[in-house]
Amino acid sequence: MVLTDTHTHLYYETDTDKRAALIERCKEHHIERLFLPNVDTGSIPLVFDLVNAYPDLCFPMLGVHPCDIKENWEQELDNVHQAIAQHKIYAIGEIGIDLYWDKTFLKEQIIAFNRQIAWAKELKLPIVIHCRDAFDEVYEVLQQQADENLRGIFHCFGGTVEQANKIIDLNFYLGIGGVVTYKNSGLDKVVAEIDLKHIVLETDSPYLTPTPHRGKPNESSYLIYVAQKLADIYNVSLQTVADITTHNSKLIFGV
Repeated sequence: MVLTDTHTHLYYETDTDKRAALIERCKEHHIERLFLPNVDTGSIPLVFDLVNAYPDLCFPMLGVHPCDIKENWEQELDNVHQAIAQHKIYAIGEIGIDLYWDKTFLKEQIIAFNRQIAWAKELKLPIVIHCRDAFDEVYEVLQQQADENLRGIFHCFGGTVEQANKIIDLNFYLGIGGVVTYKNSGLDKVVAEIDLKHIVLETDSPYLTPTPHRGKPNESSYLIYVAQKLADIYNVSLQTVADITTHNSKLIFGV
């Protein structure tokens, strides 16, 4: 059985021994593929330190997180674009629109989102979308950009069945993480209406820790709880969830 964490910031742990322990716990729980999105210029070396240390497990992605679109957003984009030219990556991400913390740079977020989608299309890569309190804005961009080269993952999906189907129709998979294990999130009911063939697993570690470890820092080994929740929702084996979602990840990332 092989489980794939399609979205983890495990690289934030820079202590070598602690990092090794995190990786070992992943292996113990069959999480053998880790996809790493950076968020800004500063996180690029952290991503590649981890990739270089565990090249058989870790796969890098590069982009500028919408929360890092500030006054210096054009410089951030330039820096990341240069890094993309220098490294083998598997997606552009995480990118998108976030209106939860601050709406000041909405215009710039939209410009940056479109520009990074153009990079992905040019490189024939998927995108990994961050969307928080901005579904309509993100969906409008995706509709405008929709073509045979637009594809990827809608990271940390937490919307309605209607929104899920809209995203699926645009050739995206839904990234499902710890929120699906929360008692009152309602995401389990939405997921039950979506075929497993449209879903990939993620942790977004160290954030969004699943039950039973909620309240503590998340880690990629906890993906096993997300996978088990989906097995319960669909009334299938853990092996089936692993097989289908890992297959989906291979279709997306090409590896």
